[in-house]
Amino acid sequence: MSMIYFNNAATSYPKAPGVAGAVCAALETYPGAANRGGIEDFDVLAEVRMHLAKLAGIDQPDRIGLGPNATWGLNIAIHGISLAAGQSVLTTAAEHNSVLRPLHALSVHKGVKLHCLSTDGCGRVRLEDWKQALEQLRPSLCVVTHASNVTGVINDIATLTELAHQYGSLVLVDLAQSLGCTEVRLSDWDVDLAAFTGHKYLLGPQGTGGLYVRPGLELDPHLTGGTGIHSDLDTMPPNMPLRIEAGTPNEPGSYGLLEALRWQQANPWPAESIQKLLQQLREELRRIGAAVIIPIKPCTPVVSFTVDGFSPAYIGETLLDSYDIITRNGLHCAPRIFECLGVDPKQGTVRVSLSRFSTKEEVEELVEAMQEIIEAGL
Repeated sequence: MSMIYFNNAATSYPKAPGVAGAVCAALETYPGAANRGGIEDFDVLAEVRMHLAKLAGIDQPDRIGLGPNATWGLNIAIHGISLAAGQSVLTTAAEHNSVLRPLHALSVHKGVKLHCLSTDGCGRVRLEDWKQALEQLRPSLCVVTHASNVTGVINDIATLTELAHQYGSLVLVDLAQSLGCTEVRLSDWDVDLAAFTGHKYLLGPQGTGGLYVRPGLELDPHLTGGTGIHSDLDTMPPNMPLRIEAGTPNEPGSYGLLEALRWQQANPWPAESIQKLLQQLREELRRIGAAVIIPIKPCTPVVSFTVDGFSPAYIGETLLDSYDIITRNGLHCAPRIFECLGVDPKQGTVRVSLSRFSTKEEVEELVEAMQEIIEAGL
């Protein structure tokens, strides 16, 4: 039996065709060295920025700083805004720890007031709650995920951003779960900052990601160091993207990400077929007795469920050990969402996250395995 991989919301597998070869080729040739004296007849970082800008609906690619992951981008943004004691930040219970932990650090070390908004029963922000919180708190910053990594539900970022701007708040969006598998139009949505990763639905390698900073907004650099040029300055250069890109970049990973972006451009996300697989999976899991969290469309290719009498940990371990099916179980680094979902916040859920390469046969094998687990435990 071959392994079945259903943990794409953590890291995608398989990668886009050509990604591994591009990374290997970059490691086997002279490095470009990114402004550091290497052979620079081709600027891979500029090419990556250009493709990302097109995908995310951005007019100025140089407003994208490249780094190792979305966590890097979120930290650069959260710490770079330079919030002061007494200022408020509004976020939601659906956020990943890559948002919650940097914000907690701000509250502890800088006296920033952190407010976490509950979501509806599938993890989406309620507009009426958002409006009320904005009016009461007048936050300096709002941080919100575009798509939940637990339920797949997608927030209306354009509307949330418009409302936040009416109260003078900056908006930082976490795109880790959405860029590559759903429409993103950052300029149209008037988003101030957005962090993303390359190793999930962009189908690139780990160690790639970044941060978009809208024109006119300057961050206080959270990381400082070499940039290859402007070496005479005591501070980081004022221009993007150098202002937030300290140190030697992941050039081999960037070649891999570029290959993935090119492949995606030629092979658009198969939304209809993915939605059919999601519908099949949810219906079959419910038929055999699982409690499935069903978000309102649109949503990313994620299904979370529990089964009475079975811990998510037991299910996840049994699927792997006995059936060679890789899922994810537990809190998924988003610990605050589960009370909103009516799920045990100590146990979490079993999460199945599909990719564009997932098949009907794989979904059927998962359902058959789940039925055997349930029947054997009754």
